[in-house]
Amino acid sequence: MYKYEIIVYWSEDDNAFIAEVPELPGCAADGETYRQAIKNAEIIIDEWIETAQELGREIPVPRGRLKYA
Repeated sequence: MYKYEIIVYWSEDDNAFIAEVPELPGCAADGETYRQAIKNAEIIIDEWIETAQELGREIPVPRGRLKYA
């Protein structure tokens, strides 16, 4: 399990909870519930890292709590 910060918020536009992973550009997921959004984000984190590895891109080291979020 990775230790990236996940920010979760409700989106009226999407009518869903959105889970963003700020340390991994473009990495976000949604869900009907808060927990579902977190679960989906964990899946997307794995897929993001797998894709980055396949493309030979650098994978950021988790920094923990972000100061600017």
